[in-house]
Amino acid sequence: MLGGKPSLIQQECSMPAFRSAALRWIRLGALLLVLHAVVACDSRPPAAAPPAPSADANATAHLAELRATAKDAYIWGFPIVEGYKTLYQQAVDQNGPNFHAGFNHIGSAASVASPADTAIITPNSDTPYSFLWLDLRAEPQVISVPAIEAKRYFSVQLIDLYTFNFAYINRSATDGEAASFLVAGPDWNGETPEGVRGVLRAETSLAYALFRTQLFSPSDLESVRRLQSKYKVQPLSAFLGKAAPPPAPAVSFPPYDAEKANGLEFFSYLNFLLQFAPTVPSETALRERFASIGIEPGKAFNPAALSAGERDAMTEGIADANKALEDFVNREVNTGKVASADMFGTRDTLKNNYLYRFAGAKLGIYGNSASEADYQGYFVDSEGKPADASRHNYQLRFAKDQLPPTDAFWSVTMYDGESKLLVANPLDRYLINSAMLPSLKRDADGGLTLLIQHASPGPGKERNWLPAPDGPFYLMLRNYSPAAAVVDGSWKRPPLQAVAGEPGN
Repeated sequence: MLGGKPSLIQQECSMPAFRSAALRWIRLGALLLVLHAVVACDSRPPAAAPPAPSADANATAHLAELRATAKDAYIWGFPIVEGYKTLYQQAVDQNGPNFHAGFNHIGSAASVASPADTAIITPNSDTPYSFLWLDLRAEPQVISVPAIEAKRYFSVQLIDLYTFNFAYINRSATDGEAASFLVAGPDWNGETPEGVRGVLRAETSLAYALFRTQLFSPSDLESVRRLQSKYKVQPLSAFLGKAAPPPAPAVSFPPYDAEKANGLEFFSYLNFLLQFAPTVPSETALRERFASIGIEPGKAFNPAALSAGERDAMTEGIADANKALEDFVNREVNTGKVASADMFGTRDTLKNNYLYRFAGAKLGIYGNSASEADYQGYFVDSEGKPADASRHNYQLRFAKDQLPPTDAFWSVTMYDGESKLLVANPLDRYLINSAMLPSLKRDADGGLTLLIQHASPGPGKERNWLPAPDGPFYLMLRNYSPAAAVVDGSWKRPPLQAVAGEPGN
C-alpha cells in the first residue's frame, strides 16, 4: 500500500535496516578469515588411526583363550570321562576283569570290594555292590527292590553322565517295602504307569544305578546275596506287558585308554559322550564357548590337526586345571572347610560348582549325596603333614561317647595314596566299622583308639589295627544315614595323630 504501513518485506529492505544487516555480514566474514588463518598456520598433521593388532598379537590372544577354555572344559568334563572308565569296564568290555553286565542288566558282586577291584577309586568295602548301567534312549527302565528289614542299610544311587546324583531309591523312598520306580531319560514325556511308585528323571540318556546292601559280618553274606537276587530291572514295555518300541541305534563305544584319557585325547572321549548329554539351559553359553575350540557332541576331535602351539596351549590348560584342583584340595579339603560330601549331589545342590564336581571325581567318584552319607577324608595329620606310613605310625582316637553318631553305620577305610584303591595286607582288613565294635579293645576310659600303621603292632593289639601301605595313604570316615549331630556339624571328628619315633611295632 502506498499510503499505508510498510509490509514486513518492505521494513526489512529499508535502507537503515539494509545497512545494519550488511555490517553483520562483514563482521562474520572477517571472523571466518581469522579462523581460516589460524587453522592454516597449524602445521601439525592430523591424528593417526590406532594401529591394527599385529599377527603375533592375534596369535598370542588366540592361544591364551584356547588355554583358558581348555582348562575350564577339562574341569567341567573330567567327571564325565572318568565315569566312562567305569562304564566301559563294567558294561562294555566283556573280557575285562571288572565286567559285570551289559546295559539294562544288573550285575552283583557277591562280596565286598577288595584291592583287586580297580574300576572305581576309593571304593566302599562295607556294602556288597550291585551295578546297573542304564540305556534310556529307546524307553524308560523300571527298577524294583524287595522288602528289606529295618536294621539293614540299603540304597540305589542314581547317577547321570555328569555324575550328579539325581535320585535315590532307599528306605525313605520305600518305607522298607517292595517297590518299583521308573527311570526315564531326558526325552520321555509319558504318564506315571500303574504299579510304579515314582518317576525318576535323568538329564542324560545313559545313567548309572549303584546298589549298596549292608553286610553285617562274613556270616551274613548269604543273606545279602539273596537280597541282591531280588533286585530287578526291566523295560517299561515289559513291565506293562506291551510291545517294545524300536531299539535305539547301536553305539560303538571306544576302548578306554587311561594314557589317552589323560592327554589331549580326553576331548575325543568327551565329544563322544556329549551325544548322550543334551545341553541344559543353565549351560547353554558354556557349551557354546566349548564348541569354539571343537568340543561338540559326536564331533571328531583330532589333536594332530592342531598346530604345535595349539596343542601346547590345550595341554597347558589341562595342567592348569589339575593345579587348580591341587590348590583347592590343599586350601579347602585338607583344612576341613569343604567336606567330601559337599562335592556330590544334584545339580541344584552343587549349583553348577564344577570345581567341586571335579574334585569329587578325582578323590572318589560316585560318592553319595550329603543327605545319604557323610564322608570325611583324612589326607593329612593333625599338623597338616601328608599321611605317610613309611614315616610314622598313627592313631585315631575317639573319646568316650564320641563315636560317630549314626542312624545306620559308620566305617573308617584305608586307601593307598597313589592308586586310591584298597590296600592289600596280611589280615585282609580294609576297614574298621561300627559292626566290629564288640571285637575291638576299648581304652581304659571307654574311648576307642585305632592303630594306623604299616607293620603289625603285635598280636595283642591287632584287633584295633588298620593296616596301611608302606607309603602315602588316606582314610575315609563314612557315615551312612548320619545322625543330626553330624549333619549340623556339632559333632567333630578326632584328628589323625602321628606317633613319635620310627614306624614299626
